[in-house]
Amino acid sequence: MGARASRALAMTSPRSAPVTVLVTRRVRAGHEADFEQAANGMIAAATQFEGHLGGYLIKPDTPGGRLYQTLFAFDSDAHLRAWTTSAPRRAFLDRIAAISEGGDGLQILSGLETWFALPAARVRQPPPRYKMAVVTWMGIFPSVMAISALVAPWLAPIHPALSVLVVTALVTIAMTWAVMPALARLLAPWLYPAPADTPPRQ
Repeated sequence: MGARASRALAMTSPRSAPVTVLVTRRVRAGHEADFEQAANGMIAAATQFEGHLGGYLIKPDTPGGRLYQTLFAFDSDAHLRAWTTSAPRRAFLDRIAAISEGGDGLQILSGLETWFALPAARVRQPPPRYKMAVVTWMGIFPSVMAISALVAPWLAPIHPALSVLVVTALVTIAMTWAVMPALARLLAPWLYPAPADTPPRQ
């Protein structure tokens, strides 16, 4: 990520919600192994920073491809800025800039886009919002019904507000770690259709 992108991240308005960042880089031919080593080192360094939620290196889908993407997430903008402005990250960026071509494509994902971030990383663009809304509803409706039925006997004695708090927390956990990843994989052909001029893979 170049200086311009780093400044954009540093100026992000404060918020407490998780934030996911997707960075796209084209690597110079013959430097793929060096890039992967540096990128993985930067991902490992990020784990030492407070609020880190995860990081992934997405390699090119096609043999010989040189377009790499890095996805990383923090639990708040404040923790994200602490990482993006840190000395360890700048050192890795200097190494990466020397073996990359052109500028960096940076996208900050939030809200529904975060649930679709990993599949979207492979196609470089999240699905349209109406598709994300439809798939999210498909996950939320059965999750709420099932979890409400399962925990209802234990929640009956407590205040309705606390009951809703427990159910929504369980639904959020289920959606983030189980339901949405499964739906994103199952509905990938609809969410991420191949361009019309792209031949099907053999």
